[in-house]
Amino acid sequence: MASHELEQFITSWEFESKKTQKLLAALPKDQYDFRPDAKGRSLGELAWHLAELDGYISDGVTKGKFDFEAKLPGLQRPRTVAELAPGFAKVHADALARLKGMKPAAMDESTEFFGRNMRNGDILWNALLHHLIHHRGQLFMLARLAGGKPPGLYGPTREEEAAMRGA
Repeated sequence: MASHELEQFITSWEFESKKTQKLLAALPKDQYDFRPDAKGRSLGELAWHLAELDGYISDGVTKGKFDFEAKLPGLQRPRTVAELAPGFAKVHADALARLKGMKPAAMDESTEFFGRNMRNGDILWNALLHHLIHHRGQLFMLARLAGGKPPGLYGPTREEEAAMRGA
């Protein structure tokens, strides 16, 4: 069992990261630019936003300052679906290394985030992890709309359930 909040966060984040990578690897390969809403993100753009969350939020919390205009290494958006999952894995590994370098007490320190001071732990749990899960749900649905068959993340999909029944 995790002994402090940072360890608890990292454990939960790693659990969810595996699910994110599973979804990214299953995206329809020829649908990077699929965009049912002309003002919304394409499938590829939304998928990469998940990596951006890992990169920018971990960077800001560990540096004590957010700069969303910075050109972080490895965060240039890939232009094909095939590059999304491995790109995410690399960005996530870098972000994980940053957070593993934090002292547990840093979770209770504050950083200015979009104009207000917030506790680092709240930024990580909400702006990174819960925000990522929210957008991953959108990506799951976008993948379906694009003709894909995303994998079950918390249980089997209807297709996986049918396959288990032999239907």
